[in-house]
Amino acid sequence: MKPIDMQAVQAALSRFVGDDVYLHLETTNGAYAAHRFGQPMAVCAYIRNGRVRFERAAIAGNRPYRVGLKMENGWIYAEGLTDYEVDEKGRLLLAGHDDEGRLAVALQLSRTPWPMSAIEEEA
Repeated sequence: MKPIDMQAVQAALSRFVGDDVYLHLETTNGAYAAHRFGQPMAVCAYIRNGRVRFERAAIAGNRPYRVGLKMENGWIYAEGLTDYEVDEKGRLLLAGHDDEGRLAVALQLSRTPWPMSAIEEEA
């Protein structure tokens, strides 16, 4: 992955507009961990292979970045994004890493379903 280039990411997002695509979106404990009474609060959100169609996509911000995907009846939104890659299959992978390189948020789009295991990925 490399640091986000807003124009490149916007172009990649635009290629998915109006099509059924498979979404992977997750946050990890580092993304929204709050300290309550001196103890970290473990939180996470995860969706894999949610099939969505959006009519508009935009990236905004100034490192870290945010991406919004406008659907007919709502929004998908990810904030804290720092890096991206378009892989050899044309999938868009966006990630937010903290100062120590740990993953905090991921937003990924694909025209085909995401593998459900490492074995499936190799096939």
